[in-house]
Amino acid sequence: MLETIVERLQEAGHRLTKPRMAVLQVLENEGEHLSPAEILARGQSIYPALSRATVYRTLELLSELGLLRLIHPGELRSSVACVEMHHHGHHHLLCIHCGCMIPFEECVVGELEATLSQRLGFEIKGHLLEFYGLCEECRGHQKVEQ
Repeated sequence: MLETIVERLQEAGHRLTKPRMAVLQVLENEGEHLSPAEILARGQSIYPALSRATVYRTLELLSELGLLRLIHPGELRSSVACVEMHHHGHHHLLCIHCGCMIPFEECVVGELEATLSQRLGFEIKGHLLEFYGLCEECRGHQKVEQ
């Protein structure tokens, strides 16, 4: 995965600075659903001078190049993005109260994707399916408060 990202960055004319490589290494080694703060903390163990601004700029760049997605889970955490590497299709349940994110694998969108692609002449590279609601824990708290 890291090689692909590095190639795409270079093809797009972007330099591979030490701070940027620290962010890429965190994404490669630590997996998905990391917040920028988590990426910053882990990235600073690789490159201590890594800044918050560099993390955000790198994530934005990778998002623009279609290499990852920034996910904003929950209304209360709308300013905090989680990061996930780009997959063909990825799906989440997002709690609008606490912001928890529950990934799930079942996909019923494949047929719709093929239909839209054919009907509209659009080459679909992937999709993100999100359902918003309340997790079990937050639903339990609401029942107690009522």
